[in-house]
Amino acid sequence: MNTPHAPRTWSLRRQLLTGILLPVTACIALNIWWDYQSSLEVLHTAYDRSLLASAKTISEQLTVDGYDDQAHIQATVPYSALEAFEADTQTRMYYRVSNLDGSLISGFNDLPTWSGKIPAQPPFAALVDFYDSTFRDQPVRMAVLLQPVASATGRGMAVIQVAETLQLRRNPAWRLLKETIWQHGVLLLLIVGTVLVVVQRVTRPVREVGNAIGQRQSNELRPVYVESVPRELQPLIDGMNRVMERLRLLLMHQKRFVRDASHQLRTPLAVLKVQVQSARRGDLPADEALKEIEATVDRATNLANQMLSLAKVEQLRQQEAPATPWDAIVREVSLDLAPLIAEKTLDFELQADTPVWVHAHEWMLRELVRNLLHNAIRHAPSGSALWVALRLTNHNQQACLHIVDQGPGLSEELIQRLYQPFSAGDSRNGSGLGLAICLEIVQALGGSLELRNREQSGHVEGLLAITTLPIARTT
Repeated sequence: MNTPHAPRTWSLRRQLLTGILLPVTACIALNIWWDYQSSLEVLHTAYDRSLLASAKTISEQLTVDGYDDQAHIQATVPYSALEAFEADTQTRMYYRVSNLDGSLISGFNDLPTWSGKIPAQPPFAALVDFYDSTFRDQPVRMAVLLQPVASATGRGMAVIQVAETLQLRRNPAWRLLKETIWQHGVLLLLIVGTVLVVVQRVTRPVREVGNAIGQRQSNELRPVYVESVPRELQPLIDGMNRVMERLRLLLMHQKRFVRDASHQLRTPLAVLKVQVQSARRGDLPADEALKEIEATVDRATNLANQMLSLAKVEQLRQQEAPATPWDAIVREVSLDLAPLIAEKTLDFELQADTPVWVHAHEWMLRELVRNLLHNAIRHAPSGSALWVALRLTNHNQQACLHIVDQGPGLSEELIQRLYQPFSAGDSRNGSGLGLAICLEIVQALGGSLELRNREQSGHVEGLLAITTLPIARTT
């Protein structure tokens, strides 16, 4: 079966390079275009001034006879008058002089007649209009000058049109564009090189972390250490190390559980096998043999249930715990075990009236109280006293559960072993896993469990179990 692959995403280096270089390149391209347009505008202004000068030169060659509508304008414009304005051999200039009605006076007859109007605010101190047009299949720049003509014998108005091909204007713009592109290209290469070096150095710790993790064995869960990690990556490293630490602890607990569970189950199974063999040989009466087998099966079943409880503690340890009323659970468990208390006629006293909330799963608290209280009931002599109290301590920052019995107590050696899960080894006919479960629950909840003998004049008068858990703040 083919496993679906996660969509490929860009690497951090590629994202950084793209995020930096694309805007920079776009800005450089925009700047080049802006410079080109600005240069064209400057060239247009300069060459338009030259066109106006050529038109005024032509106007100086005009004469007039008659006035206004009867005026007869004459023009004698030698080509040398325009040659001065042709900067190179590729540039061509054309002119047309006409009356206001468009009738030709002098110049190129096929030059399109001006039909526009003078701007309200012309760029120069003259009645002039500039526009782009086409003449003889070539783009040209046109200047139109409305020039009053006066002489001793007349007065009139002439329309002077001067056209110039655009090659002269475009060549400098193109040269400037090429130079700008070359300069910005060099600048872009320097920026790209700098960004590549910086991004390479910035992303190096990320690659080192990846390499450090990739080179590890599958069972290696030591903290990841990389020199010179940037502050922005440190939370990632810390979070990853915390996860690996939790995995290490979980794996350690699992290995210990499997090892100790197999060890614990091996003994009752071996006993059961011996009992079955003995029953087959007829060493004991059938009823007595079945009773022994039943007792062994019960102990094995109880052991299996306790080991499942340990496994459940490990499962709940990985989940966020809600706020749970511990006092209510203590009362409920005490009520559930009331038949056992009555059977042994114990003088039972319960003090759990103060509301106490702790961050814990209800099952964990119930299992904790049940195991501790059941252990005290089982070992308390008939007719003895049993005292249970739940109270707040340490300025209401912690909750303490005290369970006091009048049993035989525990030896110092046994007390030390009781704090080691699966190795408790109860000398009083128990599996020893009950207290191991309690210890695992308390550690998972961030608390502590203390067992100590109550002594009077050198004699043990019972056992005191103190369970301390941090309280939960409720609103």
